[in-house]
Amino acid sequence: MQDAALLRYSRHILLEEIGIEGQQRILGAHVLLIGAGGLGSPAAMYLACAGVGRISVADHDQVDLTNLQRQIAHRSDSVGLPKVESLRRTLHELNPEVDVVALAQRAEPALLDQWLPGVDVVLDCSDNFSTRQAINAACVRHRVPLVSGAAIQFDAQISVYDSRDAQAPCYACLFPPDTAMQEQRCATMGVFAPLVGIVGAMQAAEALKLITGAGDPLRGRLLMLDGRTMAWTSVRLPRNAHCSVCGDATHSPVACPP
Repeated sequence: MQDAALLRYSRHILLEEIGIEGQQRILGAHVLLIGAGGLGSPAAMYLACAGVGRISVADHDQVDLTNLQRQIAHRSDSVGLPKVESLRRTLHELNPEVDVVALAQRAEPALLDQWLPGVDVVLDCSDNFSTRQAINAACVRHRVPLVSGAAIQFDAQISVYDSRDAQAPCYACLFPPDTAMQEQRCATMGVFAPLVGIVGAMQAAEALKLITGAGDPLRGRLLMLDGRTMAWTSVRLPRNAHCSVCGDATHSPVACPP
């Protein structure tokens, strides 16, 4: 690590739980973000500032004027640009040493199978149920930990689904794929702007903890936030042995690495 990098990341290096070794892991890590909007913006910005070596971002959408209320990686002059290109520009300004891969595509199952090999952590910053299910299934197939966040109106949630841990649930254990879900979109329901910043920053934090081994990730725990009162609720999530995605009949979990 060169002197400039030692200085840039000195506040991480000073942390006993991270240090030089942990920062080296961050610099060598590859994170895949699905969604470059409200959650993806702060998550990607914190990961870039932390020095994650490669950040791949997948989003098929373009920047719209209505996005600027909360999607802090995009600027007024970004309207009309692909979100991944706008985000890549912002991340380059924050940390030019980070390799940002812009994937202006939907996160389809076949593409996820192409993208996940070599990825250390996936962040689900998407906004629809079918995409979340596809991301979860791909993460289970490839044994890649998943940090999932969501926010609508004044309510938010975050959890970590890590199929490397034999006792940890996957997203489908909590939300089975065949469940009839009513889609809730910001365009029709609204969202409190700082809420996506809170959850996106926490997704980055969980990703960095998984990469470095610092702290205790949110495996098997769901955190829910009521933004009206700023009250957090923590719920333990058991693994469903009969889950159609990670259940015993379809999946043979391995021990999670320390």
